[in-house]
Amino acid sequence: MLDRAAIALLKPGLQRLARVLVRAGIGADAVTLFGFALGLGAAAAIALGAPLAGLALLLASRLMDGLDGAVARLTRPTDRGAFLDITLDFLFYASIPLAFAVADPQANALPAAVLLAAFMGTGSSFLAFAVLAERRGLKSEDYPQKGLYYLGGLTEAGETLICFVLMCLWPQHFALWAYAFALLCAMTITSRIVGGWHALRV
Repeated sequence: MLDRAAIALLKPGLQRLARVLVRAGIGADAVTLFGFALGLGAAAAIALGAPLAGLALLLASRLMDGLDGAVARLTRPTDRGAFLDITLDFLFYASIPLAFAVADPQANALPAAVLLAAFMGTGSSFLAFAVLAERRGLKSEDYPQKGLYYLGGLTEAGETLICFVLMCLWPQHFALWAYAFALLCAMTITSRIVGGWHALRV
């Protein structure tokens, strides 16, 4: 829901940074992989009981996630790059609730499991529609720059990032953030199922 506004706000700065990387000979796939490594570092820090260090790495990881697309558009976007980006994004998103569960299994294991189940629903509904939209030649008017048909919802990347920031700043309330965001994810899943059902009805 916040992603379109965030993209418009951050686009000029990301383009400037992307031009620097392109001039240095750094490709989009390398930026994607580096961002994923930072994301795994964030999860490791959280699991080891250092959520503020995890937050810093998490934010750096999401900066790389914005930069890889900007670099790709300045060079040559590829299907391989789009595949790598979306796959590693979903692995990163799963790693953060898992890290909080590892940090405090007694308090966090169940809410983390609920949130991961919700992530399965948002991820599967997103990817299933993207596959069928590609088969039908559908194009996203809201996110034309994306490598896949980007089916939006109440919980997109921006909202997920805000949730993770709250978890890192107030880890003692992880269960609250996890259950609340899982509920929002359930609303996204419902809207995508209904929207996809109608969009693919013929």
